[in-house]
Amino acid sequence: MRITKLALLVAVTILVSIYFLLDGQQYLSLDFFQQYYQQHPILSALLYFSVYVIVTCLSLPGAALLTIIGGMIFGLWFGVLLVSFASTLGATGAFLLSRFVLRDWVQTKFASYLKAVNEGIEKDGALYLFSLRLIPLFPFWIINLVMGVMPIKTSTYYWVSQLGMLAGTFVFVNAGASLGQVQELSTLAILTPSVLLSFGLLALFPFIARTSMAAVRRRKALAGFQRPSKFDANLLVIGAGSAGLVSAYIASTVNASVILVEKSHMGGDCLNTGCVPSKALIRAAKSVKDIERASKFGIESKASVVNFPKVMDRIHEVIKEIEPHDSVERFTDLGVHCISGEARLVSPWQVEINGRLVSAQKIILATGASPIIPPIPGLATVDVLTSENLWQLRALPKRLLIMGGGAMGCEMAQAFQRLGAEVTLVDTMVHLLPKEDADVVARLTQTLQEEGVRVVINSEIISFVAEDAEQSALVKGPDGKTNSVIFDRVLVAVGRRANTSGFGLDLMGVALNADGTVNVDKFLRTSCPTIFACGDVAGPYQLTHAAGHQAWFAGVNALFGQFKKFAVDYRVMPQVIFTDPQLARVGLNEREAREQGVEVEVTTYDLADLDRAIADGDAQGMIKVLTAVGSDRILGATILGPQAGELITEFVTAMKHNLGLNKILATIHSYPTLSEANKYVAGHWKRKHIPLRLLGWIEKYYRWKLGR
Repeated sequence: MRITKLALLVAVTILVSIYFLLDGQQYLSLDFFQQYYQQHPILSALLYFSVYVIVTCLSLPGAALLTIIGGMIFGLWFGVLLVSFASTLGATGAFLLSRFVLRDWVQTKFASYLKAVNEGIEKDGALYLFSLRLIPLFPFWIINLVMGVMPIKTSTYYWVSQLGMLAGTFVFVNAGASLGQVQELSTLAILTPSVLLSFGLLALFPFIARTSMAAVRRRKALAGFQRPSKFDANLLVIGAGSAGLVSAYIASTVNASVILVEKSHMGGDCLNTGCVPSKALIRAAKSVKDIERASKFGIESKASVVNFPKVMDRIHEVIKEIEPHDSVERFTDLGVHCISGEARLVSPWQVEINGRLVSAQKIILATGASPIIPPIPGLATVDVLTSENLWQLRALPKRLLIMGGGAMGCEMAQAFQRLGAEVTLVDTMVHLLPKEDADVVARLTQTLQEEGVRVVINSEIISFVAEDAEQSALVKGPDGKTNSVIFDRVLVAVGRRANTSGFGLDLMGVALNADGTVNVDKFLRTSCPTIFACGDVAGPYQLTHAAGHQAWFAGVNALFGQFKKFAVDYRVMPQVIFTDPQLARVGLNEREAREQGVEVEVTTYDLADLDRAIADGDAQGMIKVLTAVGSDRILGATILGPQAGELITEFVTAMKHNLGLNKILATIHSYPTLSEANKYVAGHWKRKHIPLRLLGWIEKYYRWKLGR
């Protein structure tokens, strides 16, 4: 088989080489076919047909030219007949060549990457191919070769190609036929109505094809459902977290009729169980640390006493103080119809809420995510804490075990350790916060350990045991040995999974990604054209500000997508981990640059040299900026230090508006402030790019001025 493939590949290579060496394109000229057609009409048609098949089968350049020539010589209808079958046969030949020579190698080599693609092709391969044929965004020869390695039947490939290319064939052949009727190739002669119409069709064809394809997809997705004759609202939003609230706010701002459905608490996870309570707890823990450090500043104080119930009471007070911002009353005043209850999709336009059917022209799914509870033996016998029930604690655990070294795991480990718990943090990865650079995480890990957190990395909890009043976890280390960790409470912080079950998504045919999030396009549309999704349920980020960012695009596209659609922009998405020191990032870090093969230049600045940090007693951390090689264009920035979440905003702004390090360096920063660090790292970059040769000439000039 390998010898046969090699022989075929060599034969094709020889034929293509001969074509170029002998200037094969001379036989694709109008003069060649016109002269032969006059002498041998039938043979010329057969010759034209054969040449067209060979050219497309071998993926040679000239198919578009041949199509127009076909119209000029054979006229519209006979030309369409010849080109339609010749192009389809040739494309199928190229498809089979690719399948025979490349398919096994490609599928084996890139198996992990192609799994999702193969599943999609097996499910909707015909529609996908029809889209590519109808809208020629890519050269057809590339489509032939790529589809050859995909799991699609040859018969399906043939008839879909013939049908999909027919409209384009007609337009191109008609253009050729119109030109063929022109007797004199002068400017005025060419500008006949027929020729102008043909070229007008050529210009409009991509738009017409794209619109037609969208209509076909929409019709297929909505097949089997009856569209209501009237609607209760223009927009219905399921979920009143950050994404849902912003979507509803946008709709109310433009005076659209909007319904917002929430089964639990307005404000979602961020207000009730996420950002707000966790940051209030972190602030309380920082107060303990500040008291412990007071003597460093010459302030003598007694040891702090943590009243944990009062700490938790304040957290709930903070939630209640912020609650009005996300309340039913506020959004009702804005014109949003808020409904409390569980929503379930029953059609692309209808939702059942508390037994009542409500309809809307468009629906936005903003149902958030929930904590993942891993299937570890014995975990079900343990009273598990998660981000959802953690805030109901009334007694500080003496020994707290935390599973997961992500953002929440690290934040809560430090906070509870400072409040007086003995914290053990266990993670399966080789270092905490695995998405961040190892050198930055190493500094943060050292801080956690110095404060007393027991960090156990590259280790796995394999079972839990609850005996009498004592609970323990069996932890398997990188060497295969196991150790027992005794704890009073365990906090599971290994990630969150999108809330997609129970909403009727399967009934609507809404596709999900491998990680469980809803599959959306760049306009945040799901596979059902009337349903959009944003926030944690759509991914790829689980951040409140990311959810709000997506919600703007989802809301605007849902309301105005028929006129103008906006692609969601993830280029500049900041992320902050609120440990002490904080860890903030935007854009690429070194790890991602290596994985993506992006060449970068790294510039760092140590906060140990920053005057304000020294004065505050917080001279720890660093700023790391990645720039394009030989340029001040910022590709990413990472900050580990006090108020890093605030400092990163300058780099977010710079990247958003394409401002380089030179612009940051030229900006006045107040003294003494932490923000000066951004200017200093820009200065470090500048010093590395000083034109040394020019400086040498300047030095000579000034020496000459001194008469030396």
